[in-house]
Amino acid sequence: MNQNSDLIILGGGLAGLSLALQCRQLLPEASITVLEKRSHPAPEAAHKVGESTVEVGAKYFANDLGLKDHIVEHQLPKLGLRFFFPGGDNTRIEDRLELGGRRYAPVPSFQLDRGRFENFLAERCLSQDIRFLDEADIKSISIGKPHEVSYQRNGIAETERSRWVIDASGRRAFLKRHLGLEKESPHVANAAWFRLKKHVKIDEWSADPLWQQGHEGKLGRWYSTNHLMGQGYWVWMIPLASGSTSLGIVAAEEFHSLTDYNSIEKALEWLQKHEPQCAEALRDNLDYVQDFRAIKHYSVEAKQAFSSKRWGITGEAGFFLDPFYSPGSDFIAFANTFLADLIQRDLTGKGFRMRSFAYDRIFKQFFYGTATVYQDQYQIFGNPQVMPIKILWDYLVYWSISGYIFMHDRLCHQTAYLRHIGKIQKLSKLNHFMQGFFRKWHRESAHTEPNGRIDISGIPIIRNSNARLLEELDYGAFGRQFADNINQLETLVWEIVDHSGMDVEVPFKRTHHPRAVQNAFQNAFEVRSWLVDPVLPTA
Repeated sequence: MNQNSDLIILGGGLAGLSLALQCRQLLPEASITVLEKRSHPAPEAAHKVGESTVEVGAKYFANDLGLKDHIVEHQLPKLGLRFFFPGGDNTRIEDRLELGGRRYAPVPSFQLDRGRFENFLAERCLSQDIRFLDEADIKSISIGKPHEVSYQRNGIAETERSRWVIDASGRRAFLKRHLGLEKESPHVANAAWFRLKKHVKIDEWSADPLWQQGHEGKLGRWYSTNHLMGQGYWVWMIPLASGSTSLGIVAAEEFHSLTDYNSIEKALEWLQKHEPQCAEALRDNLDYVQDFRAIKHYSVEAKQAFSSKRWGITGEAGFFLDPFYSPGSDFIAFANTFLADLIQRDLTGKGFRMRSFAYDRIFKQFFYGTATVYQDQYQIFGNPQVMPIKILWDYLVYWSISGYIFMHDRLCHQTAYLRHIGKIQKLSKLNHFMQGFFRKWHRESAHTEPNGRIDISGIPIIRNSNARLLEELDYGAFGRQFADNINQLETLVWEIVDHSGMDVEVPFKRTHHPRAVQNAFQNAFEVRSWLVDPVLPTA
């Protein structure tokens, strides 16, 4: 049996289903088919990475796709990212330096139960006349005019032709393999993760009322994506609306071999050595373990993402960096928005071929710019002097370029890139310098273990920069704020370098920017006791 579609999407997970809905919004009459190998509905707490969203992904799902009602009613709010740095033998959470907020950020983010969310997306696709076929086993792909996809479903061989084909098949990566687009990633790290069928609340790890203060009710720390940090590794804890908790161990291979934690028994032993409180929580709840998976060298790349020959790749089928900072949904949002624009332009008779080259280049620039945040940086993760400053710097870079562009709906505006190419290049140079500086600072720092609490929701530059992502900016205001963002980061370069006391050659002139925030990280530089609320500078 042969079918014909305007668009075939290979894979009915988060990337594929959200792309189908985005294309339906733009193309109400298009024929769209989604082929998914697994049966639906998926189990809740499905065993997938990507439960934690940050600003771009949250906006994409809630606002751009119009799914906010479901997310608010059936998923969990997220109290930001939270980090705990080493403190002694890590047996007392209150003795560890904590970086996180005591208020929700102005821009909302969410914890997504992937099984629940993907089931909802599938139902939404079906309600919008999108052919969603589960248990479809793809057998072959032919790229041409039209493309052909052969698959087997219910024991019957099918062939479907389409104008466009998009690979959202995850690590099966049909198109990348078929077209020879594989590319080895220099970022070598591994992960193991599992779910417990109950909520593990980090708030219960200490009975100290002063440590618990400010985190009552919906402000409980367990609503955060919690990161337990150490030399070369981090451990995540993410609550899911279905009542489960997602836990994962992520480590650079040079510090921790995957063979040390690639089973639930080994993971428990590894946690006992490095994160004993987490090990205790796991040991007490072994009967609640739902699943376990380990993956070696999770970072993947591709030579190309989008083509003028009417194919594209989204999600882990092409590019995946690192789960730290939760960027997976962001890159789905970037890729899907570029692809949806290309497909709409083609099916409505507008030019798309030159844009396919431009979008491919921009997407990869976002990817490789973000890669500098992770590559060769795991050595810093357990450093409570350097890593908190790096985290705050990384936030501001994200909110100043890729996040800034997407949140202000400029992703597909080619003129925005052309008008601001100088600013983009300068920001890239600033960030490249700082990532190298953080490594040097780490190697030469004293490696003390301060405790205390850095409340990022009380740092004006952090809260204000996040809030500005919600502003509606015309072209003039967008450019002025972009320039202010760069000037602010340039000022911070000198502020951080001066604070470190290191003799470093900075390849930028010291320039005074009147509108830039001064002493922006003062309460992070001078970590104060959690017994006293910090006196913060004003912006």
